Amino acid sequence: MADMALENEMLVLDLVEWLAKGPKPYGVVMDAWRTSCPRLTIWEDAVDCGYLIRERGEDGAVLVRATDQGLSFLRAHGRLPE
Repeated sequence: MADMALENEMLVLDLVEWLAKGPKPYGVVMDAWRTSCPRLTIWEDAVDCGYLIRERGEDGAVLVRATDQGLSFLRAHGRLPE
């Protein structure tokens, strides 16, 4: 995380906070957060840092959720959802 630009860190916090409220379908997450701009690698930064994980739901759909490490990241920044 040390090399992540400050503006990316704040956006990663937003993304992880959004997913900490509950898992979302992968397609929804990609529609909302994927970018082709090499300076804004929010999705990639969050996954590389271990804050998010993709997994199959009971119905076989791919879901994205915040990991325990992601929740710790939010807690450290005072942004853990209620």
